[in-house]
Amino acid sequence: MLKRMNLEHILFLDIETVPQIENFNDLDPVSQTLWEQKTQYQRKEEFTPEEFYERAGIWAEFGRIICISVGYFKMTGDVRSFRITSFHGEEPLILKEFKILLETHFNRPHHLLCAHNGKEFDFPYIARRMIINSIDIPFKLNLFGKKPWEVPHLDTLELWKFGDYKTFTSLKLMAHVLGIPSPKDDIDGSDVRDVYYNEKDLDRIIEYCEKDTLTVAQIFLRLRNEEILDDNEVVSI
Repeated sequence: MLKRMNLEHILFLDIETVPQIENFNDLDPVSQTLWEQKTQYQRKEEFTPEEFYERAGIWAEFGRIICISVGYFKMTGDVRSFRITSFHGEEPLILKEFKILLETHFNRPHHLLCAHNGKEFDFPYIARRMIINSIDIPFKLNLFGKKPWEVPHLDTLELWKFGDYKTFTSLKLMAHVLGIPSPKDDIDGSDVRDVYYNEKDLDRIIEYCEKDTLTVAQIFLRLRNEEILDDNEVVSI
């Protein structure tokens, strides 16, 4: 099935998120209480709500998107290339630009979105943040009324499970076992909050996000039993 898919019809993506507000104590009292209630199960007795707040970017209700990186294949005869770009800046602008891309270039029935753990994280997170920012959800992210086989989403984590739903395999681990150069050669997801708020180095985060997007595409190639991309096949635009 995967081999029959046209690579040019797939948009690969990854997002990076941070807490909406840098520090827990700067949240209004209602938000602090709701954060405490939302994370009670995850925190148990190990962390206070304030200590746990550095992870707030994981939840769309308390986090925000600071970068969406996308990549797609371009085939010219037998020559392939993978073009990658990023949307960054203020969250409403990121979401609007991403929506325009979906509605102008990836809006046909055969177009698919692909991310690692995208069905559990990236796709719903983007949709929720669009609603919060009063942006209409584009067709490719609006699952209301769709049957499971009509959902235009691919997930490399789900593909790797082969029906085994009790396991989670990280992008880094999948890349390692499939012989793909690791994308985690600088920072990982747990560092993004500090790099953004403390180091204020958005460019470093964008580079990290683009590497993850490329890795998702590389994993998809390996799942099709095809050669991974060489550096000279990857184009930043």
